Amino acid sequence: MYGCLCVLTLATGFASCSSDENEKVKPEVNTGYTWTTDGGLKACTGILFNNGKEDAAGREIGNGNDEFVFTGKQTLKKGTYMLKGWVYVADGAELTIEPGTVIKGDKASKAALIVERGGKLFAQGTASAPIVFTSAQAKGNRKPGDWGGIILCGKAQNNQKEMQIEGGPRTKHGGNDNTDNSGVLSYVRIEFAGYPFMKDKEINGLTLGSVGSGTKLDHIQVSYSNDDSYEWFGGMVNAKYLIAYHGWDDDFDTDNGYSGKVQFGLVVRDSKIADTSLSNGFESDNEAGGGAVSPYTKATFSNITFVGPKLDNQFQNTQNYITGGNMNPMNGAALGLFQSAMQIRRNSRLNCYNSVALGYPVGIILDNQKGDTQGAATKGDLHVNNVWFAGMDLTGVDDNKGKKDVLVTGYNEKSKPIYDESKKSFSSTWFVKQSGNKVLPNINDLGMQANGYMPTSGSALLTAAMFTNLDSFFTQVPYIGAFNVGDNWLNGWTNFDPNNTDY
Repeated sequence: MYGCLCVLTLATGFASCSSDENEKVKPEVNTGYTWTTDGGLKACTGILFNNGKEDAAGREIGNGNDEFVFTGKQTLKKGTYMLKGWVYVADGAELTIEPGTVIKGDKASKAALIVERGGKLFAQGTASAPIVFTSAQAKGNRKPGDWGGIILCGKAQNNQKEMQIEGGPRTKHGGNDNTDNSGVLSYVRIEFAGYPFMKDKEINGLTLGSVGSGTKLDHIQVSYSNDDSYEWFGGMVNAKYLIAYHGWDDDFDTDNGYSGKVQFGLVVRDSKIADTSLSNGFESDNEAGGGAVSPYTKATFSNITFVGPKLDNQFQNTQNYITGGNMNPMNGAALGLFQSAMQIRRNSRLNCYNSVALGYPVGIILDNQKGDTQGAATKGDLHVNNVWFAGMDLTGVDDNKGKKDVLVTGYNEKSKPIYDESKKSFSSTWFVKQSGNKVLPNINDLGMQANGYMPTSGSALLTAAMFTNLDSFFTQVPYIGAFNVGDNWLNGWTNFDPNNTDY
């Protein structure tokens, strides 16, 4: 059902309620849509339209308004749809999407799908029939930031109590229900999302605000996001099999007390795409000011493979080289440089195990400019164990934008780092002392195939895993990184050339 019947008119029978209060538009199909308002926005029990008119068989998601609130329960049958404007799935609403469905984000309306606290999105694809959210632009003309992206918000804890979601929507997230359920994203691709609505206010490919552990996330590929591929703000949601492909800014960004678990992740960078804020594999903060507030950001990742820009042997970490290539959207998103595989800062307690990173300017940054991340590392409040680096210019640096592996002893009154160049950085010294960590001079030392992420049969990564201190959520595999030989979980549902795909 698409909602309740509309109120009786003076004439006999039923009439559909129009999105225009002054003009009653007769739908092409009798929908039974019911219109109300929600926070000053027009809200409806139906989500499908045709040229802005109610149509239960329509192929447009949202009525075309800049912001539209869906309040019903509805299933999108397998097919191709156009998402228009910011479509909110409100508290109590449920949107289900059948496997094999393609949803194109409209560029003109900067479309985004936003699931609010208490709303649910059930996007359960399959390996042979994934659900695809992509650009509505023609084949060959798709760019990062063609549409907004997907936002899931829940009622789990963060360390700021209630927060406004990043990117501009009205939506708030946070509460005290760490087991909250926002639905399912499984066998889902998200392509060309992340429109920069204003400076430093971009929707990410997939944004997760205080999402609870009752939510299912697995087999998700975010490609060509115009900001972060994934960003978590608080919450306890777990995930397996995540891909960040050719993103603009950071790949896995964790903030504000995110404390979930993630296993099996792949990051692949385009050597010509990096953000003005400096791009990292991990970027992790406790909160923006580095405050010692709980719950701390203490997410745990295992079996992640980071393929950095240096896999391209022509790579130069300069603005002359990092131009965006044919993927520069020219939409106000500013290009910059690459930084590190892992930047852990601002009092974060991020944990990473059984992972491999190759080909970045810097391996790890433990940044103490705000908060005491290094103190947390020393006390064992954060862990980086059984992690291998290969082909890094520097194993570690202590400061954001740092270019030398030397010790930072503090910051002056202008917040500039003070160096002791007689000593190696805290970051590199600490990293090499941790159990199971290795630093290899060359990418080829890892025994990877040409793509940088699949190991060859002789790779030492295949037998190096350790799962001490990791709970039953983590599948105990023998290998470091995301893949075993002959066990390619990418098969069937992924797409590494979405710009040239017929949708």
